[in-house]
Amino acid sequence: MESRLAMRPESGPWAVSNGRVAQLVYAAVAVAVVAGAFFIANEYGRNRAYETLEVRARSAAELNAVLLRTVLEKQRSLPFVLAQDRDVIGALTTRSDSLLQLVDRKLESLVGETRSSVIYLLNADGLTLASSNWREPTSFVGTNYSFRPYYTRAVAAGSAEHYALGTVSKRPGLYISKRVDGPSGVLGVIVVKLEFDDLETDWRRNTDPSLVIDQRGIVLIASVPEWRFMTEGPILDSQMGPIRESLQFGDAPLAPLDIKPALPQGQPDIVQARLPGTAKAEEFVRVQTPVPTTSWKLQLLAPAAPAVAEAVRTAQLLALIVLAPLLALTAFFLRRRGLALRRARAQEAARLELERRVAERTEDLSTAHAELVMQVEERQKMETKLQTVQQDLVQANRLAILGQVTAGVAHEINQPVAAIRAYADNAETFLGRNQIDSAKGNLKAIAGLTERIGGITEELRTFARKGTGDTGPISVSDVIEGALLLLGSRFRQRAGQIITQAPPPDIKVHGNRIRLEQVLINLMQNALEATEGGPASRISVRTAVTDGDVHLIVSDNGPGIPEAVMRALFTPFNTSKERGLGLGLVICHDIVADYGGRIEVRSTSAGTEFTVHLPRAS
Repeated sequence: MESRLAMRPESGPWAVSNGRVAQLVYAAVAVAVVAGAFFIANEYGRNRAYETLEVRARSAAELNAVLLRTVLEKQRSLPFVLAQDRDVIGALTTRSDSLLQLVDRKLESLVGETRSSVIYLLNADGLTLASSNWREPTSFVGTNYSFRPYYTRAVAAGSAEHYALGTVSKRPGLYISKRVDGPSGVLGVIVVKLEFDDLETDWRRNTDPSLVIDQRGIVLIASVPEWRFMTEGPILDSQMGPIRESLQFGDAPLAPLDIKPALPQGQPDIVQARLPGTAKAEEFVRVQTPVPTTSWKLQLLAPAAPAVAEAVRTAQLLALIVLAPLLALTAFFLRRRGLALRRARAQEAARLELERRVAERTEDLSTAHAELVMQVEERQKMETKLQTVQQDLVQANRLAILGQVTAGVAHEINQPVAAIRAYADNAETFLGRNQIDSAKGNLKAIAGLTERIGGITEELRTFARKGTGDTGPISVSDVIEGALLLLGSRFRQRAGQIITQAPPPDIKVHGNRIRLEQVLINLMQNALEATEGGPASRISVRTAVTDGDVHLIVSDNGPGIPEAVMRALFTPFNTSKERGLGLGLVICHDIVADYGGRIEVRSTSAGTEFTVHLPRAS
């Protein structure tokens, strides 16, 4: 009795010790959960920041590539036009001093208007006859450039482009050359040198470093001047010799850039780069896009550290906001459970203490208690037997009733079974006579009878169980904003007045935002090119809404579309642009048609207006 009534481990000092252990275990688990959540939030935040930076950087890189292409296309047309100029051809043919002076002045004026670096005319032997810098001490007139690749390639192929340092100015630039042909053969070569100082200055205003590399990995254009003529990687000795002999990059060391991959190769491309003037390398997201119409590639480095830090902080804060209430609620319930256990242990200890005292003081009472227990056990046995007998009686009664029900069920089933047999025989006869409709009627009757039998058997089982235990709605204002985001810089540089009128955000059409932005960008670019260089140029983008349609209107005050082009405006390869392919409006027409819309055009000498009709989305 003494051993049975002794103090149990659940009470006293053991209980206090167990409570402290539980608290320590909970604290350790909570710390582990928070640490794990912070680790996951850190990885998630970093990945999200990288993805967001890559999207933004790719958009900026593509915009820079478009700007570079625009600058190139503007200059490429100049030598083509000059190669057909009568004064240029006359000067090459006659070598008249008066004509050469006239060409000097013409080239001099063109430099200011086209923002070229220098324009000069070579004869068939590569000797400079006229130049835009004829007034300057470093004039090219009289200098022979027959050794330069842009001369030899133009003579051989008709035109050439060559990026190199100037032999006189020592300034880098792209030489665009065009052969001038006469009745008896090659008369000479017209050369336009394009320097990219203005473009690099525009890129430098952005915090993201940009650079253009050629097919050999040499940096040609860079927003960071110190990176010019550096390389992506080491140049092979077999390539270095010809490069040095060509004097293309002068005595530039062509050293590799201090840019190294920070993570295993994958997407996005994370690199460590040290900018000039900084003490240590920083992390960047690098994107690369080809420069259209060239063999160059444009790279852009977006600083990653600030965005990653902010994204990680946000993710960890969100994780903490989610975990803090959960951990507090868990601690509350654990404490409540601990208090309940302690109360139960105290009650158990009090009961045991009372039993011990009673046992010590009243041994006789214990004996009587034992006898009473025996009597209770006997009574429990009798009650158990009584319950067993009662259950047997209940089961027997149920079986008896089930037997009675079974007889009735058999009768209920026999009737539809007999009918099924009769209907089946009739169906067989009808099929033999090829009376299909009659046979189908019998089969339907058989199906109904089987449902009846199923209902009957279900009733029987119920009785037996008794007592047992993709293009979606797109906001037009988002489309306009997206297009203006891509073309905003170009508009600010080249357009006069731009008027935009975006509808409310709830005005939507069915389609894909990127494709609709493509349509709007094409129309806006056409308007920009139509008004470029004109006095008081004005471009308008507005919308009009009717009951079932949304009208997106792009208009300009340009000279209008020529009648010959207007008659076949949406025909492939029909264009008024000298270097255009005539596919932009065809693509716009097809995109709009895919979404159930159409394009209307009105053009006069006072301007052109394109109206895109699209069904309105509810």
